[in-house]
Amino acid sequence: SVLLIGTFHFAYFNRDVVKTSRDKQIDILSIQKQKEVEELVNYISKFKPTKIVIEDYPDGTTWMNRYREYKDGKKSLGKNEIEQIGFRLVKKFNLDTLYGADAGSIFYDLYYSKDSVALRPTLDSIFSGWQNYHYRCNEAICRLKDSLNKYQTDLGLKMPLLDYFQFLNSDKALNRNYGSYFDGEYFTQGHYRGADALAMDWYDRNLRIFRNIQRLTSPNDRILVLFGQGHVSILKHIFECAPNYKLVKFSELKNYN
Repeated sequence: SVLLIGTFHFAYFNRDVVKTSRDKQIDILSIQKQKEVEELVNYISKFKPTKIVIEDYPDGTTWMNRYREYKDGKKSLGKNEIEQIGFRLVKKFNLDTLYGADAGSIFYDLYYSKDSVALRPTLDSIFSGWQNYHYRCNEAICRLKDSLNKYQTDLGLKMPLLDYFQFLNSDKALNRNYGSYFDGEYFTQGHYRGADALAMDWYDRNLRIFRNIQRLTSPNDRILVLFGQGHVSILKHIFECAPNYKLVKFSELKNYN
């Protein structure tokens, strides 16, 4: 079975398209939020994970080095959700590792391959303007998106962390996130350029993430996947359809045995 947990980035790296101003950021290290993190972790613990998968590359060692320092009392938990949630769960269930499953996309493999001189003109024609225009949209849709993003950010400041995670991982919130890729200015202009760019970059990256999780899966595993909400909106659909997995939804944990 698999439990997907879509999260916001507790440390607010602001590397994603939607940025959060400092006055709208949750102070995860505050006394109140630390109590709420413990409540959230206790709720997630009902799943009793045998493996925990994080947003890191499979060959990464940084997080496990930090975890050992935390376990040995040499380092306190930092702001990152991998530490605040992942480290606590690894310690609680006495697991031996955190599994990275992130991946680059085929676009980067092709662009920097030995044949890149021949491939780059085609790739450039597909991806020209991708970063600048992918998230631009018509005025009415953009106003709606901005309003929804503001609403979601404000919710995080108003409600307990567990309730906020219930919202972030609801079908409605995840499906809305997934659907946002299909009405951007880049996707809807021209013929297939936007579709090809989305398939070769963002969607391919998440298919590779799924493949990484698939590769580390053993019989009777209970795999907890902790990734940014944008990834989970796609991974949810993949795991719902994958025949060898039982997807456990976040909301179902209240009655989980």
